[in-house]
Amino acid sequence: MDIKASDVKRLREATGAGMMDAKQALIDAGGDFDKALEILRKQGQKIAAKKAEREASEGLIGVYLHSNGKVAAMVEVKCETDFVARTDQFKQLANDIAMQIAAMNPAYLSPDDVPAEVKDKEREIYRAEVEQQGKPADIVDKIVEGKLEKFYTQVCLLKQPFIKDDSVTIEQLIEQHIASLGENIKLGKFVRFSL
Repeated sequence: MDIKASDVKRLREATGAGMMDAKQALIDAGGDFDKALEILRKQGQKIAAKKAEREASEGLIGVYLHSNGKVAAMVEVKCETDFVARTDQFKQLANDIAMQIAAMNPAYLSPDDVPAEVKDKEREIYRAEVEQQGKPADIVDKIVEGKLEKFYTQVCLLKQPFIKDDSVTIEQLIEQHIASLGENIKLGKFVRFSL
């Protein structure tokens, strides 16, 4: 199969993958760009899972100040080595995540951080809504859990769609960077200020 260099370049720019990985993904996808993109995303998730246990003790603070000077955000983005922390790609990731926090105002990092009482209250509200609609009892729980997952995309940073590309979540964006940088990346504390 003849793979065009321009397609490889475009795929590399979209994912941050290496040249040979991008070319192989295109070959595996039969030249289909979207399928190749999905292949690389799945590879990124596998790489991220392998590196998840590695300690991330270096990194930097991502900072974003909105142009009106009334909204700002800071986030701790950790990696394994200072070398990676100093790369432009890592700095851009930290700044993008800080911008995400300023724009979307997440309350929690992940669903695991949402207090049980908040989850219970949301479930109670959703259950009442669904039961008022007269849905069958056997599907009420599924609908309630689906609504809870939707709630997480609003209040949990890692589950939010990325503001620059809503086809990926912040969690997937980090996985892509883990795959391309070759190091574990974790988010620490974050804060948002607004007037």
